[in-house]
Amino acid sequence: MKFSDIFLTFFGAGRLPAPRISATLIAWVLGLGWIYLLGAESLFTLAFALFIIGIFEITKAENRGVEHDAPFIVIDEAVGVWVALCVSASALAWLPASAVNLWLLSGGALGAYLLFNLWSPSTIGWIRRNLRGGLGVMLDDVLAGFAAGLLVLLAAKGFTLA
Repeated sequence: MKFSDIFLTFFGAGRLPAPRISATLIAWVLGLGWIYLLGAESLFTLAFALFIIGIFEITKAENRGVEHDAPFIVIDEAVGVWVALCVSASALAWLPASAVNLWLLSGGALGAYLLFNLWSPSTIGWIRRNLRGGLGVMLDDVLAGFAAGLLVLLAAKGFTLA
């Protein structure tokens, strides 16, 4: 198996049933562990690196004849949910650091990411429909992750003000 196959399928998650949901859930669990052990900043750095590599690897795959945003390409889902986790985890700066708060924030990030990724509102949907190549595949999921993380941040801030 080549690096690009392992990378694009997120270590084979793209070959599982319901590949995008499977990859999102696996990445969420791995991201949660990463944040717990190494911090959100290091997960964001990893997500950024995989975002850049993903753009090039997906573009190369499409140039070889792979369809645009093929169902087995799920590295974009992993990066997107990691961005959602990282952005929402920044709420821990003003919330009491506890396992409960981390679980609530990460669960909210997962739910909101799935919502924005499936719904694809506004710019996210425009990018998904119109931007081709690796940038288009990766960018809509990253924006969905940012939107999800911001939604969770706003909700957490609203609950702390009440």
